[in-house]
Amino acid sequence: MKLGQWIGLIALLLSLYILWQIKEVLLLIFAAVVLATTLNRLARRFQRMGMKRGFAVLMSVGIFLAIVVGFFWLIVPPFIGQFNELTLRVPKGVERFNSWLDILESRVPNFTNYFPDITKLAEQAQPILNRVLGSSFAFVSGSLEVILKILLVLVLTGMFLSDPLAYRKVFVRLFPSFYRRRIEGILDQCEESLEGWVTGALIAMGVIGMMSLIGLSILRIPSALALAVLAGFMNLIPNLGPTLSVVPAMAIALLDDPWKCLAVLGLYFVIQQCEGNFITPMVMAHQVSLLPAVTLIAQLFFVTFFGFLGLFLALPLTVVAKIWVQEILIKDVLDQWGDKSEKETEIVLLTDESSLESKNTGSQ
Repeated sequence: MKLGQWIGLIALLLSLYILWQIKEVLLLIFAAVVLATTLNRLARRFQRMGMKRGFAVLMSVGIFLAIVVGFFWLIVPPFIGQFNELTLRVPKGVERFNSWLDILESRVPNFTNYFPDITKLAEQAQPILNRVLGSSFAFVSGSLEVILKILLVLVLTGMFLSDPLAYRKVFVRLFPSFYRRRIEGILDQCEESLEGWVTGALIAMGVIGMMSLIGLSILRIPSALALAVLAGFMNLIPNLGPTLSVVPAMAIALLDDPWKCLAVLGLYFVIQQCEGNFITPMVMAHQVSLLPAVTLIAQLFFVTFFGFLGLFLALPLTVVAKIWVQEILIKDVLDQWGDKSEKETEIVLLTDESSLESKNTGSQ
């Protein structure tokens, strides 16, 4: 290799190392881009209705903030009430358990030697509780870090939304001049695909939330609306989100009636079967075409390298990555390479045939 090639290779490796070190920042920027793209498309719809650009942007941002505030207003108060009820019922359950142990001890000699009471269990669990309480400060600091990241995403979203064309031009100018028009087309495809994913995700969220609300209301589970909203929101995380959403529903059902816990589990199982076999194929087939195995592999990859935020953004990241790989790597590199090699093969074959014909005519 020449000196220039070595310098280019070192520069490439150094760039990849820098990008890897700032991967979390890049992921936050991508989240802001997705949110700004969604709000910008909504603002364009308002502009087609006759609104000016500034008022349309304010309307789209206002709708987004109303959805966020409404989500927390519906979710947080009922869960706080259920948690307070849980703290009241747990001591009663402990007392009932101790009385049950006393009855068994009076009937079965040396029963406590084989089955310890709550006091002994609490003494054994004391080191674990101390460890958990010691990590509470880390939890608080982690919560503050999450809040700061959310604020950063919101600020970046506002900046991108204020003048999206300017930021798009800056990104396009990073590529050679002969390839910039091609990049513009790829960005248009990414924008359309992200809009399709958001539309499909909102439809699936609405259907899952409505089915959960109807089922939980029939079972007379407390805080049915909050649990339904949470189930719809967690549907944004394929495969794992529905599993996480069933935990608070089963806990609240357990407080009301232990048998309802199994009924809630069966309800969520039926809803997820309907979602996986009917809702998602019908909705996402018209919006985003991704194979289920590709979605699962993408989730495992992004959660391994980027944590929970990578899991949450795995699907839009996969949608965008698919477009870039398909358009640049496959169409612009591999397909052209194949066409070139096929043409060269045809030229060689024609040359060989012509040389054979010339030899035959010379021998005659």
